[in-house]
Amino acid sequence: RSLDEERKTEYKAAVKIQSWFRGCRVRAYLRYLNQMVIIIQKRWRGYLSRKHFRRMVKTAYFMMKMNFYNEMAVRIQKRWRGYYVRKYIHNYYALKKHLEAVSVNNEIVRSELQKYTEMMENEEKRKDLEKKEKEKKYQARKMHYLLSTEQIPGIYNSPFRKSPDPMELLLRKSKPLSHRRQQTKSPFTSELYDWPTCKRPPTFSTGQPLPAIRRQKPQGPFRDTAEVFWQRHKPLEPTLHMAAFIDSPLDKAREEMKREDWGNCIHDKEFLPFSSYNKDKKYDPLIHGSGKYGQEAYGSKHFREENPKKWVADKDFKRVLPSVVLFEKYGKTYSSTGQIV
Repeated sequence: RSLDEERKTEYKAAVKIQSWFRGCRVRAYLRYLNQMVIIIQKRWRGYLSRKHFRRMVKTAYFMMKMNFYNEMAVRIQKRWRGYYVRKYIHNYYALKKHLEAVSVNNEIVRSELQKYTEMMENEEKRKDLEKKEKEKKYQARKMHYLLSTEQIPGIYNSPFRKSPDPMELLLRKSKPLSHRRQQTKSPFTSELYDWPTCKRPPTFSTGQPLPAIRRQKPQGPFRDTAEVFWQRHKPLEPTLHMAAFIDSPLDKAREEMKREDWGNCIHDKEFLPFSSYNKDKKYDPLIHGSGKYGQEAYGSKHFREENPKKWVADKDFKRVLPSVVLFEKYGKTYSSTGQIV
């Protein structure tokens, strides 16, 4: 019985030792597996992160390259559009010449209008003076009976005056009005006599004419005979276009300006837009251009101004961070399509 109890005690002790040992070995193996899993996950996550970073760098480089290309295209378009607009749309010299011609034409028109107004004013003054003189002469002829005689002085020749009135002198020069004689009506002074020559507009009596004897009115939509006759012989009424002068100063100035432009023209070839027609044509610089013909290095070959005289040291500036190899290959290992050779 004691042996059986010892055997059971030893068996339990052995089982306990084995379970503890096996537990230690399993826990050690689990720790090993956990470490291996951590290493695998670390390597895999590092690979994914590097792949994502390379994709981000590639996208950033592509965006930077496209922005650079767009900026350069904007510069080229800006220069070309400015040149095209200055030369062919808003030409400063042509506009200046046109404004000078307009100012000269305005001065001519102003001078002509000033002369015309002065002439009209002088004509009005002359007509007023003639009208006043005629009125004075008519009044002098009408009041000729107030003229002084040798026996009785007139009202315009008072003895208390030092000299006679100017009206007295006018009365002496004028003749008295004669009595009006009744004019006999000539058979050629009829109203219908001047109609074919259209010297004066015809006048019609407002009274209704007497009906013809034994004559019936023609049936139908016919107008009155007097109205038709008046419309046939009505005077000419010219329009403003027909009444104006043919050669106005404005048309003469325009013709002179066109003739001068044609004489000063260097060549007769019109400007053609950008196409394959004038693709191989050499660029002709402007006469007033002072710069050297050709492409500038700044903006196409380099974007940083270098002045060795202002350098502190003999060597160029060194960058702190290392350069990106992909950026250093720009313009050297790329084809025309933008792909790496």
